[in-house]
Amino acid sequence: MSAFDYDLFVIGGGSGGVRSGRLAAALGRKVAIAEEFRYGGTCVIRGCVPKKLYVYASQYSEHFGDAAGFGWSVGESHFDWKKLVAAKEQEITRLEGLYQKGLANAGAEILNTRAELTGPNEVRLLASGKTVTAERILIAVGGHPSPHDALPGHELCITSNEAFDLPELPKSILIAGGGYIAVEFANVFHGLGVETTLIYRGKEILSRFDQDLRRGLHAAMEEKGIRILCEDLIQSVSAGADGQRIAKTMKHGDIAVDQVMLALGRVPNTKGLGLENAGVKINERGAIIVDAFSRTSAPGIYALGDVTDRVQLTPVAIHEAMCFIETEYKNNPTSPDHDLIATAVFSQPEIGTVGMSEEEAARKFDQLEVYRAEFRPMKATLSGRKDKMIMKLVVNAADRKVVGAHILGHDAGEMAQLLGISLKARCTKNDFDRTMAVHPTAAEELVTMYQPSYRVRNGERVA
Repeated sequence: MSAFDYDLFVIGGGSGGVRSGRLAAALGRKVAIAEEFRYGGTCVIRGCVPKKLYVYASQYSEHFGDAAGFGWSVGESHFDWKKLVAAKEQEITRLEGLYQKGLANAGAEILNTRAELTGPNEVRLLASGKTVTAERILIAVGGHPSPHDALPGHELCITSNEAFDLPELPKSILIAGGGYIAVEFANVFHGLGVETTLIYRGKEILSRFDQDLRRGLHAAMEEKGIRILCEDLIQSVSAGADGQRIAKTMKHGDIAVDQVMLALGRVPNTKGLGLENAGVKINERGAIIVDAFSRTSAPGIYALGDVTDRVQLTPVAIHEAMCFIETEYKNNPTSPDHDLIATAVFSQPEIGTVGMSEEEAARKFDQLEVYRAEFRPMKATLSGRKDKMIMKLVVNAADRKVVGAHILGHDAGEMAQLLGISLKARCTKNDFDRTMAVHPTAAEELVTMYQPSYRVRNGERVA
């Protein structure tokens, strides 16, 4: 008989925690999982899923306009924010139920409580005050938006958490940040009819992405009417008349808006978790330090997902969970593979990318071949929109392997998922050239760019 109450105790009911708990329970292990808020985690409750639903909602304003070019007469349209919020809530509640059902069917014990470490192999359940023991403890508590406490008036601002459930849709909003969350919400609010301004201290938005994509998106967003203020920042926020917020900026004076949203990074949820009681070490950002197999500095305690600050993506947390199960319960040591992760930014236009940017590749390889196409997609020809797509392949000239693939435009994320397979398989440009095009599609450009647009030698572009 086990000396512990559980074989595995999971703290955190997000994608990584739920997958770990469900699979371990299905293998016959005695498992408990504790979640203090709602099962599904950031992704399902206040992240990827509701965000994508809001992206869809925000695109209809353009769809209605496009319809006329294809012979449709669309009547007067009206958007109801409260209906969207209610529909979103219904959907995420459904998904939360599926998460819990999967755990229950596998035999895991579901606990609705905050759980904190009290010592090695020990966890205290705050709802009951009870302390339980476990042979293995897995921490998968994720992260939260940075409140930016150093900003005077930060308490008057919202984050992405609150943006989904605002009681009223603001007429105007100022969003601070230049990463994908800030960019996505700027497009969402603008599409819903909100006067939107994005302010970012860096020289360019999406600084970690390929320069053609970030510059192409910047231009497209401004063309739509989104105001973008780079190399500037908010110095303070104060309450104005009629409930408005007054943001004092470094370069653009005072900006009065209905809402100020801070999208200035995310912070691991390690505060008050009792990590010190069990000897679990964290880094300077508060993230739990783990080895290649998600093991912490404390024997028997593991961590995965955003709380480890490796790669903050839901599929990565799920992958790390699968590796944890293989390693600890199937005698098959498996380390998470964080190389060549395809990602998407659900901006408008959308970004899909996998592998190295041109800048990264230029630092690593002596010579590159860069294949680049910029064109007006077929849908835009009749709609009359000025939309453009950018497709780009970055190739190591020495062996012709495609080391980066980048797309800006409609369904870019869908294409990036499939490109991820090609790059993971180490396909060469010759493999792309031998592949027949699917016509007429935008994606056919990826296999019909036969001549390099330019080359890069020793970090410098050449003809």
